[in-house]
Amino acid sequence: MKPFERQAGRFLISTDRAKLDRDAIYAFLATEAYWCRGIPRPVVERMLDHSLCFGAYDAAGRQAGFARVVTDFGSFAYIADVFVLSPWRGQSLSKELMAAIQAHPDLQGFRRWLLATRDAHALYAQFGFGPLARPEWSMERFDPTVYGTPL
Repeated sequence: MKPFERQAGRFLISTDRAKLDRDAIYAFLATEAYWCRGIPRPVVERMLDHSLCFGAYDAAGRQAGFARVVTDFGSFAYIADVFVLSPWRGQSLSKELMAAIQAHPDLQGFRRWLLATRDAHALYAQFGFGPLARPEWSMERFDPTVYGTPL
């Protein structure tokens, strides 16, 4: 698949895996992300290798933000690990990442999109997300201690 790229003001958002700063992504997820603190590096590597990754880069090419989509490219997508690194926060970059995800030509016409968030409901509501339409149809198997740090 050819990388998708989109200019977002002074940032570039790209699905080019070669641009990803895997060290920066791992460092954020393992130490700062409430949803996966303590995650092992090999797990992050597998996630990056098996997801459609959206990197956000500043004018110097430094990783400024990240998001990934887990999808079958037909009917379903799950958005995960959306974050902006601290030097670039407050510049609407999370909105630009979400806009790029929704604009990607291979992510159109899906019946269902999902995501989970503790505190960014207002961001995702701008992109059409809301509570589960049929929560009684949804189930999960959840292990909050799998990475050694309970949520």
